[in-house]
Amino acid sequence: MLHRRDWLKGILGVVPAGALLGESWPQFRGAGARGIASDNSRLPNSWSSSENVLWKTDILGKGWSSPVVWDDQIFLNTNVSASGQAIPPGGLYDGRVVNPIEQVEHRWVVYSIDLNTGKTCWTKEVHKGIPEVPRHRKNSYASETNVTDGERLYVHFGDLATYCLDMSGKLLWTKQWPPVETRYGYGTASSPALHQGRLYIVNDNEDESYVLALDKLTGQEIWKTSREETTSWATPFIWRNQQRTEIITAGREKVSSYDLDGKLLWELKGMSPLSIPTPFSENGLLYVTSGYVGSEARPVYAIRPGASGDITLASGETSNRHVAWSLPQGGPYHPSPVVYDGRYYTLLDRGFLTCHDAKTGEEIYGKRRIEVGSGGFTSSPWAYNGRVFCLSENGDTYVIEAGSDFKVLGKNSLDEMCMATPAITDSSLILRTYSQLYRIGGNS
Repeated sequence: MLHRRDWLKGILGVVPAGALLGESWPQFRGAGARGIASDNSRLPNSWSSSENVLWKTDILGKGWSSPVVWDDQIFLNTNVSASGQAIPPGGLYDGRVVNPIEQVEHRWVVYSIDLNTGKTCWTKEVHKGIPEVPRHRKNSYASETNVTDGERLYVHFGDLATYCLDMSGKLLWTKQWPPVETRYGYGTASSPALHQGRLYIVNDNEDESYVLALDKLTGQEIWKTSREETTSWATPFIWRNQQRTEIITAGREKVSSYDLDGKLLWELKGMSPLSIPTPFSENGLLYVTSGYVGSEARPVYAIRPGASGDITLASGETSNRHVAWSLPQGGPYHPSPVVYDGRYYTLLDRGFLTCHDAKTGEEIYGKRRIEVGSGGFTSSPWAYNGRVFCLSENGDTYVIEAGSDFKVLGKNSLDEMCMATPAITDSSLILRTYSQLYRIGGNS
């Protein structure tokens, strides 16, 4: 049986001595992009802006990059505008307006925060200048999440550059990216994926979409494959299944799988017009979804290993040789789903939760409203200790009992806008609001 440390090493390529898996959350949604932490009685179930707060610290600027953790360091990014930045309105609204570029200096900054004290270990300004591309009002110039292997930190801004820093903040290499046009000027948000010696990046835009691999030690391009896609925001997923390792990408037009040298393995058409949730795997199946709220197509697909060619479902089909099960209208717009204890939970942006059997797709319960007036949901849910946690844009985390019956156990409020997905250490939750970073722990 594969040891958990060996499994993490296979994904990231290196695990230094002294790095405990329970203390590390190396990428968006943690190892395997699953959003799951091992059960631990010290992990918090309830909190507020004062209850069970081990510390909180101010973070300047605006950024929705999720925190990542390695040993005693927390990393996240922000963008600081010379004019200051107002909190954007929450919820869903018509975004088909290109916002003008703010003609003042911005600074792109990386933070390292001490896990134990909340004090800033170091900050690194990687770029400053006037932005060259616009952003959706709810997006930021620092929405991509970092990834680390415990020796280096990989910082990515999709229309600016990718930076490699050592763990003390020293810049090791930079790879510049030309600015590209995105749909309605919404901007970029797809985070990089790290596997062994390579960093994988997807940039789907209105000019020229691609997936590529960089040498993680030098930043040199190893290969680049063009994609027949327009703008999307889903983070690529490295799927290590029983047969091979694949790079899974969720686009606007289709799901595409590549081998580690950029060769197309298979594709599946039938996504919604906007693709944001991150693919992930559990119990031998790959889960991919997209659910733009203005589309009739909001699919969920559970895919078996070993596919090749076009595996698109025929009209009226819900499964085939390679698609274990599917739902035509079960996908979320922003949050990535979570599989916990054999159940597939979907958090919908407008404040509903659904639950299906993860192996068969059979409905366990349909749409359940979490709370009237709960507001919108952008952060992805997470789970531990028999509970599923759903964080609203209002800063309220709803604690849902995991199981066949829908039951809200509690509500934890921080009273500030939240769109970043938290990180989890072995005994605490690292949660980013609009202006602060919290470490939450204990169960008083």
